[in-house]
Amino acid sequence: MTFLVTGAAGFIGYHLSERLLSRGERVIGIDNVNDYYSPKLKRDRIADLKRRHNGFTFIEQDFADFDGLKTALASHRVERIAHLGAQAGVRYSLTNPHAYVHSNLVGHLNLMEYARHSDSVEHLVYASSSSVYGKNEKLPFSVEDRVDQPISLYAATKKADELMSETYSHLYRLPQTGLRFFTVYGPWGRPDMAMWLFTDAILKGEPIKVFNSGDMRRDFTYVDDIVSGIVACLDNPPPDDGSVKAGGSVTPHRIYNIGNHRSEELMHMIAVLEKAVGKTAVKQFEPMQPGDVKDTFADISAIERDLGFHPTTSIEEGIPRFVDWFRTYHGV
Repeated sequence: MTFLVTGAAGFIGYHLSERLLSRGERVIGIDNVNDYYSPKLKRDRIADLKRRHNGFTFIEQDFADFDGLKTALASHRVERIAHLGAQAGVRYSLTNPHAYVHSNLVGHLNLMEYARHSDSVEHLVYASSSSVYGKNEKLPFSVEDRVDQPISLYAATKKADELMSETYSHLYRLPQTGLRFFTVYGPWGRPDMAMWLFTDAILKGEPIKVFNSGDMRRDFTYVDDIVSGIVACLDNPPPDDGSVKAGGSVTPHRIYNIGNHRSEELMHMIAVLEKAVGKTAVKQFEPMQPGDVKDTFADISAIERDLGFHPTTSIEEGIPRFVDWFRTYHGV
């Protein structure tokens, strides 16, 4: 089977491509390799996939350019799509809003248009985000909760993607699954996320910024667990049978939380990281940042029930694995 993975040079896209290729699938990876964070890291991920797998094809293309996307895929017969590519980051959306409209809204529409006009695409799985829950104070977050009060433009674009997908599943009966990712970490991770920033700073003896004076909790999810959930979704398109799906739709469209179902205190995460690095962090306490939320906690009962998803990696196991990779990659 041939899978299209957008954002293949990204963190989760790299790991998903690796999993699919390892089980013998063909993967077409698309990414525009932008400079939101180190293009070198992105190209290193792609180089690693090419080195180890003959079934991997990489196309450097902006999927928000619809004509370019169609031309790039014209000679390929895609059966399943994992649309993971997006402009990420809550804080970056405060200063670069147009990047989010371009990638997250126009780009999402383009992937749906490609899928609905294709005679081979059977299922589109796309990345949403736990950010859609905004300042929801009910924990854990459930896919049945209202999510119409986003507190960042990033979150607003992800909710808009879910709404557009619902429309396309209704109008064109396009099977889709939206995944609300919670904080993902692991080897080949993103340099703009806390796990990388903290590890880098601790190793260098530099201070780490601890927002809201450390009074925060996150549902940290190890990337291998996340990928298992994505693959389970890709392999199981929602049926067009009129039944109510996860998230409330009666179209062939499901929405799942995908997380660890454990909300860890930020200060505990830092303590585990300090132990893995072997150094104590210099902590610089800061106020809450605009657009950020205090707590995230995923209710994953829907994806557990439907697909048997069950994360197994605690931060006590996952953080040392990340630190080991970080040291190896940077030679420190």
